[in-house]
Amino acid sequence: EDIIWLINNKPKGSVVIVDEAYHHFSTHESIIDQVAADKDVIVLRTFSKIYGMAGVRAGFAIARPDLLEKFETLSGNVSLRNTASVSLLSAAAAGASLRDPELVPLRRKINTDIREATLEFLDKKGYKIVPGSQANMFMVDVKRPGKDFQQLMMQEKIAIGRTWTAMPTHVRVTVGTKEEMEKFQTAFVKCMDVPPGAANASLHSELYIPSELHRA
Repeated sequence: EDIIWLINNKPKGSVVIVDEAYHHFSTHESIIDQVAADKDVIVLRTFSKIYGMAGVRAGFAIARPDLLEKFETLSGNVSLRNTASVSLLSAAAAGASLRDPELVPLRRKINTDIREATLEFLDKKGYKIVPGSQANMFMVDVKRPGKDFQQLMMQEKIAIGRTWTAMPTHVRVTVGTKEEMEKFQTAFVKCMDVPPGAANASLHSELYIPSELHRA
């Protein structure tokens, strides 16, 4: 509703760009119908998330032809990728994914099942989770500087996501496979049992990089 309001109340001549990179994980409606309604909106999609093809660096924009032409001109003048830089292999992989009607629903279900099982585990243990995630990640409060906890987890061969200044004691966890998240759960509990401030001083030296890494 907020995006629809913005589209309908934006300054005349401006364009609303909506990033739907994580749309397929969500139950929220797309804004693509606003393109069909001839609105000044550009919808961006990527194959890096639910399609699992971050390495091919492929995506697409949906908009009126005149807006796409302006967008293409912009991409040639600033540090945005021009459509000509998409390889034939990337285009073929992206096209094949779009033609598979079962791919998105299946991956959404797999992600949801694993995410919810992990959140249920953390909740039963009494850990505080930021509610409402529908994506392939969630935020959890580790009751200490997130960067310190991140390095504690690295010592257990688990890589967790970045931290933010606005939420210094929270860390972002990406949802992996069932096996990866089981290893995450074990490591998380072990690291949370370490009292805040009692971590080894070596955590504040050069970042520890284990030879075998499970990304959560």
